[in-house]
Amino acid sequence: MSTQLAIPARLARLPADRAFVVVSRVVGLLLIVVALSLLSPYFLTWGNFVNVLRQAALQFLLSAGLTLVILTAGIDLSVGAVLGLSACISAALISEGYLAIGVAAALVSGLACGLVNGVLVTLGRIPPFIATYGMLWIAFGLGYVFMRGEVIYGLPEGFRFIGAGFVWGIPVPVLVAAALLVVLHLMLHKTVLGRSIYAIGGNPDAARLSGMPVTRRLIMVYGLSGLLSGFAALVVIARINAADSGVGEDLLLPAIAAVCLGGTSLFGGVGGVAGTAVGALILALIVNGMNLLGVQTFWQNAVMGAIILISVLADQLGGARLVRPQ
Repeated sequence: MSTQLAIPARLARLPADRAFVVVSRVVGLLLIVVALSLLSPYFLTWGNFVNVLRQAALQFLLSAGLTLVILTAGIDLSVGAVLGLSACISAALISEGYLAIGVAAALVSGLACGLVNGVLVTLGRIPPFIATYGMLWIAFGLGYVFMRGEVIYGLPEGFRFIGAGFVWGIPVPVLVAAALLVVLHLMLHKTVLGRSIYAIGGNPDAARLSGMPVTRRLIMVYGLSGLLSGFAALVVIARINAADSGVGEDLLLPAIAAVCLGGTSLFGGVGGVAGTAVGALILALIVNGMNLLGVQTFWQNAVMGAIILISVLADQLGGARLVRPQ
């Protein structure tokens, strides 16, 4: 069967496959809740529930920007490092009393790193893996140089509200993550940029031939990823009330795991931030459950690695099923 005939058949089946992904994630979420309820008497408590929601919200804030990049069939390995650099710069300024400047510095530094990634990938024609991996080390290096081994702590109480505050018993990071989810979901499905992201991820050559400014759109997507990393940095340091050069070192693997668990294809064009939010919640439940059951840290890392491999394998098998001639 020709490619011209196979592609429409693939596209015609995408809504059903997306529905299957959503249902499978929800079923998996419910099974995890049931299993942990039986295994630990401390799981079904309000305090633990709030802790899981807060952790999932913080995870989503970092994973959301990565989702946008992966939808274009790219990757951003620098999100954790950019978060760390933004956190250090912002905390240094905020601790000196420059609250507005510190907030702006986190957003600007994150945006700058993201735009550099976008320029390297598009105009420099460097593969996204290499470009963002290089930015990862640059951001980490700058963070270590900036901090000089010091730790900044004791941020203003007013600022800490966005990371540690509550509104009607709900953690503020959860409300922030919910608002971001709504904004990004509408952006992906109701705007030209959102439709461009899916088109580029599905077939960048076709998008380019149709007159779409692919280069400009990709730079914007990487810039958004960096901006959201800077925004996540503000919530993180407000939550932990401190910042050091290693604050983002362990955040990349969970971010990728949340995106994969949410059903966003690493091959681009399929998925979305709603799935990533579910993936972040599943990941938070898994980590929370392992902590409650006393699972050692290195086993937790192994579990997250296995989650990524299984998710990508399922994604690849699903992709093979989609393009198989009927």
